[in-house]
Amino acid sequence: MNTVFSLATARGRAGIAVIRISGELAVQGAGRLMGDVPESRGVRRLMDPNGLLLDEALVLHFPSGHSFTGEDVVELHLHGSPAIIAAVLRVLGDDPNLRQAEAGEFTRRALENGRLDLAQVEGLADLIDAETESQRKQALRVFSGALGEVAERWRSMLIRAAALLEATIDFADEEVPVDVSPEVIELLTSVTLEMQKEVAGVGVAERVRDGFEVAIIGAPNVGKSTLLNRLAGREVAITSEIAGTTRDVIEVRLDLDGIPVTVLDTAGLRETDDVVEGIGVERAKERAEKADIRVHMMLDVGDKQQDAARGDVFVQAKSDTSTGSEFGISGKTGEGVDQLIRMISDILEEKVASIGVAMRERHRFAMQQALDYLDAAQVMLADESGITDLIAEELRSAIRAVDSLVGRVDVEHVLDEIFSSFCIGK
Repeated sequence: MNTVFSLATARGRAGIAVIRISGELAVQGAGRLMGDVPESRGVRRLMDPNGLLLDEALVLHFPSGHSFTGEDVVELHLHGSPAIIAAVLRVLGDDPNLRQAEAGEFTRRALENGRLDLAQVEGLADLIDAETESQRKQALRVFSGALGEVAERWRSMLIRAAALLEATIDFADEEVPVDVSPEVIELLTSVTLEMQKEVAGVGVAERVRDGFEVAIIGAPNVGKSTLLNRLAGREVAITSEIAGTTRDVIEVRLDLDGIPVTVLDTAGLRETDDVVEGIGVERAKERAEKADIRVHMMLDVGDKQQDAARGDVFVQAKSDTSTGSEFGISGKTGEGVDQLIRMISDILEEKVASIGVAMRERHRFAMQQALDYLDAAQVMLADESGITDLIAEELRSAIRAVDSLVGRVDVEHVLDEIFSSFCIGK
């Protein structure tokens, strides 16, 4: 592969800027700037081809096999001046043996060289984009290899089950365990239960990555926009005494105790002859139905619907001007707002508790495929007339689906398990 280089830090003026060079000719390319490249690290004067000083930089050398990409890597830690960065990149770009790295190419090389699996690459992308504490923790679990470890455990258990079945097929006349079914069933049941739990948690994990939605709904002029402004800490929605002021869904992104939340201020729910307001009411209903939590602001909480969704929150609106026995809130004075935030946080934290290590639709799809194969295998196992080689094929398909979680497809380990476990061919 070609040797590539790129600015690894954000563009613009900064205290430090890092330029990374990766590939077989990384040391040679960096050597054009400084002469001798340090074996591990050192300070070097960077010169252009005409002998003019460009900068004095800290230079780090990561030998092949000990770098992020798995290749020879040289990092130039420069002073973060845009002029210095441009000058160094220009010299590197003039080297015919180097080329500018493409978007994500360093990480792709790490994947191709076995430094990261596919799930870790996804975790790294989410870690870079993380804005809240829960997003950071979730992404870090995947980036550190947690999903790969789970997939490897499932893989080993399925390979063991497949090996037991393969042994009865290929070596029916040899000494093998009399009945492998009990162990096979136990292995498949264990993997199935764990995988089902992970599948169930993917939806919540996606919400942590993309943000939960909390919709504020209620009749016109009950203080929805005032509450949104209080939560946001600024005037993001127009408020007035005129009913129907809000015509569209207004969104505000918040961080509630480390959980990303988008709060939606919706149009007041009522019958109206105003075409534009009517469109706003329909949009409000649609977004509210899809939201994770709906905060119902009502002047009379006694009128709350009995078929409300689990987790919906009902509050007495305008508690500064009205009285009631229910929990009241006022966006104008702030009364009850902290308690409302705590209630929402508690509901979301309960949801977040169900998260495993799978966090993308791709993960859910791969695991669901594996579950379908395992279900078919278990049905055939329960049937005494089930054909063993068909069951084994279902398990091989399940293993390939598990391998797709981390971007690896390999079936040779089934044979390895057979020979190591049963000493076949002795």
